[in-house]
Amino acid sequence: MSTFEMPVHLLRLPAVKQRTGLSRARIYQLIAVGQFPAQIKYGRSSLWPSNEIDEWVAKTIAVSRGAR
Repeated sequence: MSTFEMPVHLLRLPAVKQRTGLSRARIYQLIAVGQFPAQIKYGRSSLWPSNEIDEWVAKTIAVSRGAR
């Protein structure tokens, strides 16, 4: 475990869309096929842990550049 860990924030859909560049429809399509982090339901809200979104973005960049 590292001595420095980024705090995890819960993101609402507009922030997820901004971080990923994906539309609402595409996010939910990717969730349905297991290719995007699933949301956490909190009351009527859907929230995503920021660390999971950041990891997904980093993995997507790595794959697009040929790293695995």
